[in-house]
Amino acid sequence: MDIPRIFNITESAHRIHNPFTPEKLAALGVALRLEPGTRVLDLGSGSGEMLCTWARDHGITGFGIDMSQLFTEQAKRRAEELGVADRVTFIHGDASGFASDEKVGVAACVGATWIGGGVAGTIELLARSLRTGGIILIGEPYWRQLPPTEDVARGCLANAISDFLLLPELLASFGRLGYDVVEMVLTDQDGWDRYEAAQWLTMRRWLEANPNDEFARDVRATLTSAPERYAAYTREYLGWGVFALMPR
Repeated sequence: MDIPRIFNITESAHRIHNPFTPEKLAALGVALRLEPGTRVLDLGSGSGEMLCTWARDHGITGFGIDMSQLFTEQAKRRAEELGVADRVTFIHGDASGFASDEKVGVAACVGATWIGGGVAGTIELLARSLRTGGIILIGEPYWRQLPPTEDVARGCLANAISDFLLLPELLASFGRLGYDVVEMVLTDQDGWDRYEAAQWLTMRRWLEANPNDEFARDVRATLTSAPERYAAYTREYLGWGVFALMPR
């Protein structure tokens, strides 16, 4: 069980596997008014930066599950590095269908809503683990401006324009699912730069170290096309944010 190899390569040096900067992640923790001892569930926990830094800064406890064996091992090392390994647990596994036996104060899926088959299914999944009065966190892309053509949407690595909504429409969709939006923290173009551009150096270093790897041709093709594609499409059209929801 693992994620596609390209992501384990391109994001191997990332601590945050989405367009959030450390400052945005910290701002989200403050915005949620986290109290010491709050239990946080993170489906698709990546390299564990959210749980680890919030355990350090806010005294939360947490449990994360991710399909990437590499990222899960990085998360465990990060917990040791920050001195919070007694408060956060990470396992390598499939988060789809996972529900916590112990109800949590925050149930999160930050950038991996494929786990529940989309936004609505992921919210439904997270709600199974949520205690009364708790908060659901959803990380999701949205269109900053509507792409003029389907080719532009595909340049943003979407399958179609219909994959994402404009921000007002995304916020309205949460209400239709029976949730109040109680907070949000949105990325900006600097956040996108740090997420996307940092992959290019990682790919170049990997190619230098693995010139004869059978996957080298794919990595080379990605590196060659990524900067121009990103600047022309993703940076201009795609937004991303984390939205805090509470059931009505």
